[in-house]
Amino acid sequence: MTRFLLASAGGASLLYLIMGLLPVQALTNFEIADNKQVRNNSEKIAISHVGNTPEKININDGVKPNNYPNKLIIASEHEQNSPVSNQKQENKNLELNSAPNSSLPTSSQSANSPQTSDKIAQVTSVSQLSDVQPTDWAFGALQSLVERYGCIAGYPNGTYRGNRPMTRYEFAAGLNACLDRINELIATATTNLVTKEDLATLQRLQEEFAAELATLRGRVDALEARTAELEANQFSTTTKLNGEVIIAAIGATGGSPNRDDPNIILTNRVRLNLNTSFTGKDLLITGLQSHNFLGGLDGSGSLQESLGLASPILSASSARTSFEPQFPGIDVKTLSDVSANDVELYKLLYIFPVADKLTLFAGTAAETSDAFPAITPFYGEGQESISRFGNLNPVVRVSGGTSGSGLASAVGFIFNISDQLDLRALYGSVNANIPQNAPDIQPGVSGTPLGSGFFGGSSVIAAQLTFRPTSSIDIGLNYANSYHEINILGTGLTSSDIGALANVSLGTPVKLNSFGGTLTWRFSPKIALSGYGAAILVDDSSGDVDASTTFTSWMVGLHFNDLFKQGNNAGILFGQPLYRTSADGDAELAPTGVDRATPYHLEAYYRLKLSDNVSITPGAFVLFNPEGDNRNDTTTVGVLRTTFTF
Repeated sequence: MTRFLLASAGGASLLYLIMGLLPVQALTNFEIADNKQVRNNSEKIAISHVGNTPEKININDGVKPNNYPNKLIIASEHEQNSPVSNQKQENKNLELNSAPNSSLPTSSQSANSPQTSDKIAQVTSVSQLSDVQPTDWAFGALQSLVERYGCIAGYPNGTYRGNRPMTRYEFAAGLNACLDRINELIATATTNLVTKEDLATLQRLQEEFAAELATLRGRVDALEARTAELEANQFSTTTKLNGEVIIAAIGATGGSPNRDDPNIILTNRVRLNLNTSFTGKDLLITGLQSHNFLGGLDGSGSLQESLGLASPILSASSARTSFEPQFPGIDVKTLSDVSANDVELYKLLYIFPVADKLTLFAGTAAETSDAFPAITPFYGEGQESISRFGNLNPVVRVSGGTSGSGLASAVGFIFNISDQLDLRALYGSVNANIPQNAPDIQPGVSGTPLGSGFFGGSSVIAAQLTFRPTSSIDIGLNYANSYHEINILGTGLTSSDIGALANVSLGTPVKLNSFGGTLTWRFSPKIALSGYGAAILVDDSSGDVDASTTFTSWMVGLHFNDLFKQGNNAGILFGQPLYRTSADGDAELAPTGVDRATPYHLEAYYRLKLSDNVSITPGAFVLFNPEGDNRNDTTTVGVLRTTFTF
C-alpha cells in the first residue's frame, strides 16, 4: 500500500499526518485507547477519597502523607482513606488535599501526554503549531494537509504533539476526518485541490481500512447509545454519591470494680456523601449519617458506661471505638436527645481554590480532621485502627475537632508552600447558629453549654504544618488554641475529658493551648513505623480561680500493607492515653478517691479485604490502668467490624 501513497505528494502527506495523528477533529471529545475500551478524557476535578470512604473528607493537597495522591481526598475514606475508598486506598484521605485527608487541583500532565484531554482546534497554517519546525521530517506533509486540505487540528496551546504513539483506531478516525474534508471540497468544487492520484490513493486507503472504520462506527454508535441512556437516567450532572456502611460487633471485659461485663452489642453507622463540583475545581460536600450508638447526657446505654469507665456526663472514655461519635445519643449544642438511627447532617463544607497555591474552605458542619492530613497510616475509622486512641493525634481532636457529627462551623485555608511543605489553618465555632445562651441548668452551665454565636462561646483556632523531607517520611506539627464555656477538653479520649481541671467546678470556663507532632517512616514498601506525641495545657479563664493542668499522650506502632495477601492491612500499636502529668493552683492531679496510675493502651487488628468494596476487621485493644485509675481492672475491648464502601 505504501507505494501507492508515495505516488503523490498529497498521498504522502496524508500518510505522514496519520502516523503522527491525535489532534484531528474526529477525536475532540473522546480517545480510543485500544481495541478494548473508550476512555472519556474530558477535564475533571481530581477528587480522591484517604481513606476516605465517607468517613472522612480530607482536604489534602501539596504534601500527601503516606501513599496519598496529591489530590482532593473525599471523605472521606471512600477512596483514600474516602470520603474513593479507604478500601481502595491501598494506602492512599477534604484533604482539601489531596479533602480528610488541596487546592483541588486537576491532574497535571505534560504537553505531549496522550492522556491530555484538551479540546482541539482547526488551524489554517502550519506556523500556528509551535512544536512543528521546518526541519521536522514530516513538515512538508503536514504543511500540505493543513494548507491544502484544511483537515488538521491542533491543541488550544498551539501544539500538534506529532511524536506521540497512536492506535489503528486513531489512525482510522484521523483518516475518516480527512476523507470527510476532501469529500466536502469535491462537493463544492471551487478549486482543483484534489488530483486523480490523490483520489486513487484515498480509495485504496478506504479499502485498506474498511474493517477498522466499520468497527469504529459501531463502537461510536454503541457509545452514543450508552451515553444517551446515562444522561436520561443520571442522578446529577454536577454531583457524585459515595457511601460507607459499618456493621460491628463489640464486646468488652474488665472495667471498674464490682461491675459485670456488658453484653456483646451489634452496632452500625451509615454515611452518604454527595460531592458536588460547579466549576471542576471546587467541591461542595454534603454528608448524611445515621448510627445506633447510645449514651445521651449521662452515658446510659453506652458500652463505656456499662464498664464504669465513662465520665459522669457525655460518656467520654478511653474504651471508645474508632467509628463511634463523640457524643452519642445527644445533640451536645442544646443537650437535646437524639434517637438511634436518626438521620443527621454531619458534613456541609465548600472548598474552592483562589490562587495557584491557595485554597479556601468554609462550612457549617465540619471538623478539624477534614482539613488536616492524617499523617498516621492507622487513620481510617472504617478501615484501620479500631480505637479512637489509635486513629489521630489528640491535638486534632481538641474542642470536638473529630466529633463525628460535624460539630463546628469553620473557615480556613490551605497553602501549598511547596511539594514538600504544606500549611493549613482554620477557625471553628461550635454554636454558631445559636444567638444567645440558654438559662443555666447548674451553676455556670447553661442549656447551651458550649456557648452561642460564631465569635462567642466555645471556639478553636487550629493549624497544621505538614512536611515531607523524603518520599518515605511524613511529619505533621499541630497547634490549637481553644476556649470553652465549661471545664472540658473536648477530645472524647478519656473520662478526664470532662472536668479537665480536676476538682474545679464544671461551669468554669477554660482556655487550652495544645501542641502535637506526628511522624510516619515507611522504612520498607510494606511496613511503616508511626507515632505521635501531644501536650494539652489547660488554664482557668474565669479569673475566679487560679488553676492549671497539663495532659500528655503518646503512641508508637507498626503498620503493615498487603500482609499475607494483597489488600490486607494490619497494625499493632502501644501508647499512653491522655493523662494529667501536672496540676497547679486550685487544680489537682485527679478527682478525689482516684488511685493514680499511668494508663497504657495496647492494640492489634487485621483487615481482610474481601473485595474492592467489602472488608472485615477483627481486632482488640487492652487498657492497663484504665482512665489513669489503678482501682480499675485491666480492660479488653474486642471488635469485629465489617465495612462496605460504594
